[in-house]
Amino acid sequence: MNEFIWIIIGVVILLVIAGIVQPSKKKKRRNSNTRKKQAIKKPASNSFNRSSSTCRSDDVILALPLDKMTGAEFERLLTLYFRDNGYTVREVGVGGRDGGVDLVITDKRGEKTAVQAKCYADHNKVQVMTVRELVGAKRNHDCILSLIVTTSDLTGPARKEADQFKVDYWHGGLVDSKLRSWGKWVPSNKKIKTATTKKEQTLSNAVSNVKCSCGAAMVKRKNKAESEFWGCSNFPNCRKTKAV
Repeated sequence: MNEFIWIIIGVVILLVIAGIVQPSKKKKRRNSNTRKKQAIKKPASNSFNRSSSTCRSDDVILALPLDKMTGAEFERLLTLYFRDNGYTVREVGVGGRDGGVDLVITDKRGEKTAVQAKCYADHNKVQVMTVRELVGAKRNHDCILSLIVTTSDLTGPARKEADQFKVDYWHGGLVDSKLRSWGKWVPSNKKIKTATTKKEQTLSNAVSNVKCSCGAAMVKRKNKAESEFWGCSNFPNCRKTKAV
């Protein structure tokens, strides 16, 4: 009888111990999961965003290195370049909705070229799909010729496709050389953030009383004839202008 009682007591003690130990194991697992989740969290990135639709004033763009430009600013730089080289330029790709064409340039003979601009980092090369899109899209703009202008390069398959469909392309060093020989693009070696901020503050103070109908401040720009006009600082999302 005594042995039976001791067995029951032993079982009770084991159950109590099991009840105490198991919850502590669960807590350890939860703590482990929490640490894993914390380790997975990615740090906030402060890197430059090329895909931003921001487009600063022409004066600022003409002093920016290519690797500090957004896609919209690179398109604007090419617009200024082609206009100074005798082309009539129509800006097609506003806010990234270009359908494969960013600019349509027309030479003095009336010959139209569809231009696709890609402001990419060196490691990010233009893919074959971009070439195919341009080949198809140029017909929608009544263009005979097509041109890809990229700050990086084309992949091997993209080059083959471009050669097959007679798509001209400027890349990397060639783009830099053409823009420098133009003479108006003079990239600054200063820290862009500081230089840009001072420039924008000066422009903001100068045009604080001139507002666009969209509510943004307007900045001075120059047309092909070098005449000044007010342009919306929210370009290319807003293209409204006013006479000076």
